[in-house]
Amino acid sequence: MPAYLIIHPRGQKKDDVLIEDDNLTLTFNAGWAVLSDNRGPCLAIPSGQGASIQRIDETPELTPGDGADQVK
Repeated sequence: MPAYLIIHPRGQKKDDVLIEDDNLTLTFNAGWAVLSDNRGPCLAIPSGQGASIQRIDETPELTPGDGADQVK
């Protein structure tokens, strides 16, 4: 399951946020980081805010038959 940890600079006094969903995607558009699920945008963070976004879920290892043999 995709999961992202959003860490705000300490000076902003905002809580860090963990957001996860089976259909979660992260895109960047016009200076915004946008997290969306199958129903649309869930959270948008402006680039000027200085937040750090880290993907923290475990990504499955590729195995033969699911495209791993095509990765170089």
